[in-house]
Amino acid sequence: MPRSAAGPSRPVPTRRTTELVLVVGAVLIAVFGYVEVGVNLDGHVPADAAEYGAALGVLALAAHAVVRWRARYADPLLLPIAVLLNGIGLVVIYRLDRATPGRGAASTQLLWSALGVALFIAVVLLVRDHRRLRRYAYVGALVALVLLVLPIFFPPVYGSRIWVVVGPLSFQPGEFAKILLAVFFAAYLAVHRDALALTGRRVWRWQLPRGRVLGPVLLIWAAFVGVLVLETDLGTSLLFFGLFVVMLYVATARTGWIAIGLGLAAVGAVTVGWLSPHVHSRVADWLDPLGSIEAGRGANQIAQSLFAFAWGGELGTGLGNGHSVLIGFAAKSDFILATIGEELGLTGLTAVFLLYAALVSRGFRTGIALRDPFGRLLAIGLAAIVGLQVFVVAGGVLALIPLTGMTMPFIAQGGSSVVTNWIIVALLVRMSDDARRPVTGEV
Repeated sequence: MPRSAAGPSRPVPTRRTTELVLVVGAVLIAVFGYVEVGVNLDGHVPADAAEYGAALGVLALAAHAVVRWRARYADPLLLPIAVLLNGIGLVVIYRLDRATPGRGAASTQLLWSALGVALFIAVVLLVRDHRRLRRYAYVGALVALVLLVLPIFFPPVYGSRIWVVVGPLSFQPGEFAKILLAVFFAAYLAVHRDALALTGRRVWRWQLPRGRVLGPVLLIWAAFVGVLVLETDLGTSLLFFGLFVVMLYVATARTGWIAIGLGLAAVGAVTVGWLSPHVHSRVADWLDPLGSIEAGRGANQIAQSLFAFAWGGELGTGLGNGHSVLIGFAAKSDFILATIGEELGLTGLTAVFLLYAALVSRGFRTGIALRDPFGRLLAIGLAAIVGLQVFVVAGGVLALIPLTGMTMPFIAQGGSSVVTNWIIVALLVRMSDDARRPVTGEV
């Protein structure tokens, strides 16, 4: 709804030059890390450092040019943070490639990053009004459910059925389903938020909503979580459940939903941990990370990760000088944080967490600034996806919670993950442009 203009107002700065400077700085930091890996391992600058910098720079500047053209009032921090996190991920994956000859992943990750930036550009160009996404909420929920069912028909990978493998190609459908689910929750809760908050039966200190209002969204949620439990994908199950609770709380402003959500999550986690041998072994390793050493089986992944963090200290050993590759097959996915902690130290690890915190907080700020309930819920939900995924992955690697097998947004190896996160940033850019754009005219 347009706001009335009481008089002349100060022009709203677009901050596009600020964004350009930050994007260039993000590319330079990534190139410096790439050079440091080569110097520490080979004693000289990598021969392809200029090509790497040019490739990352072209992608970043192309994204910036589209934002300057089509979303000139967008938040100036969202794109630079995404570029820097993606660049850090490419550098660390390249560093781990040097320790695992024959299993290179950096070049493939760069191609996936290019696809992610291309989809970022497509979303910024095509999604001119985020409110139109409400029309496809239920269709999107159905498509998301189909995507989650697909891995059941494929063999498990490392104990979980979360991959669809077709020849040499593989992807995680759950990564794309989380965006569709966020759109569905935002659309449904925007319509029924008053009924969820103000009507229903009062039980002790909580006022529960009517079943006909809460029933459909609970049914959709239960279907998603049920499929994920069958696939022993505890990480995505926790992510979707956390997303549901966060968006329900934002829609109703009732803190009781957080307590109920935490209680149900605890019950579900204990149940799955007891019934699933794969999850049970992860819980056992979490409770006693050094138990495998004492039993003579060698250090497990969590133990190796803790050793890497301890060895890194405050400033780290320097890129290329660590031994986190001893973690094994997951060194480039969720345990990539161990490499950052060892080679960049507590300082570098904290900087990475602060980048994620800034990205999430700018998403929340965008949601608060939007005037339509759907956009507010969607922006906060998309930002919450990133925040929850970082917490779940970092908590597992740091032995705060059991391992879940998810990927660190933008940084970890995984084409599905990096592409999905670029789409999330594109939607936040589009919505932040609507939130910051000056409104003119009379009511």
